[in-house]
Amino acid sequence: MKAYRCRVCDNPLYFENSVCVSCGTALGFSRDERSIVPVDETGRYVGPSGAIWWVCANLNLSGCTWLAPLQGGTCFACDLTRTRPADDDLEGLEQFRLAEQAKRHLVVELDTLGFPVVGKSADPENGLAFDLLSTTDRSVESNVVIGHENGLITIDLAESDDAYREKVRAQLAEPYRTMLGHFRHEVGHYYEWQLVRGDERMVRCRELFGDESKDYQAEIQRHYDEGAPVDWEEHYISTYATMHPFEDFAETWAHYLHICDTIETAGEYGLTAVAPVTAFSSFADVVRGIWIPLSIALNMVNRSMGKDDLYPFVIPPPVLDKLDFVASLRSADGGTSGP
Repeated sequence: MKAYRCRVCDNPLYFENSVCVSCGTALGFSRDERSIVPVDETGRYVGPSGAIWWVCANLNLSGCTWLAPLQGGTCFACDLTRTRPADDDLEGLEQFRLAEQAKRHLVVELDTLGFPVVGKSADPENGLAFDLLSTTDRSVESNVVIGHENGLITIDLAESDDAYREKVRAQLAEPYRTMLGHFRHEVGHYYEWQLVRGDERMVRCRELFGDESKDYQAEIQRHYDEGAPVDWEEHYISTYATMHPFEDFAETWAHYLHICDTIETAGEYGLTAVAPVTAFSSFADVVRGIWIPLSIALNMVNRSMGKDDLYPFVIPPPVLDKLDFVASLRSADGGTSGP
């Protein structure tokens, strides 16, 4: 994440700040400027072009500080959510707040890297939408399955609870499990669906990840029956990636976002001095030259605090090739259409 500062008093700000704690200025996040900007007492902001924006109507519901085009309206990030907990589902709404925070983080990173983010309201066939479902909502089935289908991503809001998520992580013997990680993984399925098209990209994707036409359910059952291959660490980033080529791509995509975001944050806060990862011709060079030494240092910092490693993964050469392929899908312009 970027290191933001208040435009009024130059006090450091964090991505979710709605008010500057130093000078009391009300704030909003401009997607267009990729910056936290001051808003007046009515929640209005006038952009450089003269366009008028307003703080999102979901500020009190989900803590959203993003700017919306209409007074009393919702912002781009909030409009991506198709389903949320009912107003009387207090536990679900608290979990929803944390999930929306992770989703906003995801959208900013996708914008930064240059991946187009188009909602289903603009493109019903190819756009992106989210169902954020609460098991405490009586109108929702108790078994919420996290997944992606035709641009619709379903997230189980129970994963916002640290105790629940840690229990699941331990049961599945996973080294890492977070709400932001779920969003990154599932959106990887979406972008493979959207971007891996055409003979050249499809052929290269199959060379790296395998034949995606394999029966998905059969491969998942095989994985749970037999487990990961003995030599999985030589070819995959995680055991989950061994299930099916679709899961290998999504896991690799998620790690691409993990790495890019952490390097950017480290640079913003003076922990490393590098050009943006998008400036490198080879993402493998980014991993070897920047990420591996940085992640080792961050792991040691965590150990100094008695915590688990920040990045408990090893990246073998075949995964470097997969990460390079994911990075090659990035569009050149990286533009957005407004806050």
